[in-house]
Amino acid sequence: MMMSKNPKDQLIVALDVETFEEARELAALLAPSVDIFKIGSQLFTACGPVVVRYLMAMGKKVFLDLKFHDIPNTVANAVNAAVSIHSDVLGDNQNPSGKTNQGLLMYTVHTMGGKAMLEAAANAGLKQAKALGIKKPLALGITVLTSEEKNDNIPALVLERALLARESGLDGVVASSQEAKSIRQKLGKDFIIVTPGIRPKESDTHDQQRIATPFEAIKNGSDYLVVGRPIVKAPQPQEVVQKILEEIKQAQV
Repeated sequence: MMMSKNPKDQLIVALDVETFEEARELAALLAPSVDIFKIGSQLFTACGPVVVRYLMAMGKKVFLDLKFHDIPNTVANAVNAAVSIHSDVLGDNQNPSGKTNQGLLMYTVHTMGGKAMLEAAANAGLKQAKALGIKKPLALGITVLTSEEKNDNIPALVLERALLARESGLDGVVASSQEAKSIRQKLGKDFIIVTPGIRPKESDTHDQQRIATPFEAIKNGSDYLVVGRPIVKAPQPQEVVQKILEEIKQAQV
């Protein structure tokens, strides 16, 4: 995949906070430097689609990371709902920019659900986007969570699940930086790799086991980097964002 040379197009900030108000304040603070935000199960469970629509109304791109994993029909219906999430237009008093919603940037399904489920998810996303006349969001497969302990089997398992994701029609996978290089070599430049567990130099690893710096992840072939707590919990989140953007820029050289 030919990524933009603008580091802002590769950084995803995970809004791993408890309330809509926290998310709103953080998004407003980071808006000048961040174009893509991730909504995970914590915030989505707390306040539902409203936070997704709010970010879209700001003109921001949204990565909906709910890791769908169920029987094929249920997952297909969930993907339909996710792709349609922008269609309930916010009222003028809730829309901070008045910009037109363009739908999700990407969403996740778990590769452990198997080929039938993954195919149902990919097909549902494509058909629903076409029906709505919007750009199809990227369908990404979860391989192995970055919190899992390192072991000798993980690289092979991640590659196996990445191959399954591609065979099933997904656009890419979520994988750690450690596996990004082998995925890129095996599956080529057009397969999307989104990497969580990103920690700027000298940051706390928290509960992540397979982590990397922004520089390392880009060099290993990651297209997008997901950063949560190092930014969200920082005294000066804007400064951390700028540091990460600079590391991305350096890795592009």
